[in-house]
Amino acid sequence: MSKFKPESAVSSTLSIPAPDKGPRHVAIIMDGNGRWATQRHLPRVAGHSKGVERVRDVIEAAVVRGIDFVTLFAFSSENWRRPADEVSLLMRLFMMALEREVSRMHANRIRLRVVGDLSRFEPRLQELIANAEARTANNDRLTLTVAANYGGRWDVMQAFRSLIRAQPELAQQPELIDEAHLAPYLAMSYAPEPDLFIRTGGEQRISNFLLWQLAYTELYFTDTWWPDFDAAALDEAIASYRARERRFGRTSAQVHEPVPQDAC
Repeated sequence: MSKFKPESAVSSTLSIPAPDKGPRHVAIIMDGNGRWATQRHLPRVAGHSKGVERVRDVIEAAVVRGIDFVTLFAFSSENWRRPADEVSLLMRLFMMALEREVSRMHANRIRLRVVGDLSRFEPRLQELIANAEARTANNDRLTLTVAANYGGRWDVMQAFRSLIRAQPELAQQPELIDEAHLAPYLAMSYAPEPDLFIRTGGEQRISNFLLWQLAYTELYFTDTWWPDFDAAALDEAIASYRARERRFGRTSAQVHEPVPQDAC
């Protein structure tokens, strides 16, 4: 099972990590696959295929560095706007990755979870996702989350709808609704909020990714395209994270006060 205990699933504004610790949860937008291929006069498919290979390398590096959670933005709810042939290709790559990589992940005690509106995917892909999640459910070395047909606004909306369905009385007393009510219904309620967000490819925006969860996350942008993002590039991002002072509304003096054991 995941190392993260549900009873500690609180907002990062309330649960503050010790300042000397590295990131426990890293979220990544894997951007630049197409441009990587275009620069090399290759079809975009080559960039996406190389990007899938890079996922394996980065996950292995994350395990070695003691990261507990990695969340990858694989396909956004806006990506359906891309050319139909590219969308079809991305779906095939997703299925191929599930068919080829789940055994490797399971052998390395990596748990796979997929979040997003999966209803739009074809039945075979939904079946592969369900089987992969079930097979790896008890693994505890690292939790890899793939966000597919996911959007941060969708996540908040579906959480509110689920909350009201479960507790319809709150619709008559909305003033009673707080973060604690909503948190269990968010797509990633099983994980702590990301400590470090990485976006490759030179763009500097979060593109509707984990809008709720990134409220106090440290943001790191790099010009490196995803197919070139390796363990050394991950180390640079982690070094940037470690050099920052995460105050969460406090003063610098408060940050460096001894942290109670139960707040780590």
